[in-house]
Amino acid sequence: MPAIRVIPCLDVADGRVVKGVNFENLRDSGDPVELAKRYYVAGADELTFLDVTATSEARETMRGVVTSCAEQVYIPLTVGGGIRSVEDVDRLLAAGADKISVGSAGIDNPALLSEISSVHGAQVLVISLDLKRADTPSGFGVTKVGGRVLTDLDAMEWIRKVQDLGAGELLVNSIDADGTRDGFDLPLIEKVREISKVPVIASGGAGSIEHFVDAALAGADALLAASVFHEGSIAISEVKSALRSRGLEVR
Repeated sequence: MPAIRVIPCLDVADGRVVKGVNFENLRDSGDPVELAKRYYVAGADELTFLDVTATSEARETMRGVVTSCAEQVYIPLTVGGGIRSVEDVDRLLAAGADKISVGSAGIDNPALLSEISSVHGAQVLVISLDLKRADTPSGFGVTKVGGRVLTDLDAMEWIRKVQDLGAGELLVNSIDADGTRDGFDLPLIEKVREISKVPVIASGGAGSIEHFVDAALAGADALLAASVFHEGSIAISEVKSALRSRGLEVR
């Protein structure tokens, strides 16, 4: 099993980091470049930036944020939100991103995923999966538009499809758990792990150090969180120490 990565997530709107609960009631959490530098020094393995408003204006802001971070932070940067074309990917990679996270656009246009993967390689393509419990064969459905629209896709069938289309990683975000601090959705992580041939990033619900350990033991290759890191209630070093103490390898 590869070393487990710890990844702070910066949800960016209008050039500021924001955070809410279940994707709603967003509040300001600071300057993205300052936070990115802080996490880099604190031992983050990667950083994920998600443009939560995904307007054209915000994407321009994101490009500037990505470039500023790439100049000061020497760990992989994943950027997502509002990506609808290979040209969007080209621009963000040129700005300094290492990986691109695609969600809604891939649901609306699955061919885009294979196009990105074939042009830039699977290692660049992270599939953003905003999943929630639903009346589907697996018990989980796929949402789009930042979790606001529940599609008729079954989560596990969609995961099989995106892997066939060239996904390099799966960012599995539980809408049910997002911002609750009640723990990652372990049954969801376990279901995804069973069928995934690529690394699985668990997201949504971190509230304690033990929650990170639980998610790793459930099969996550990487652990992503936002508010507990932004507020300083949990340190990246504490998460890594806890993982090591359970015999898990970390970066």
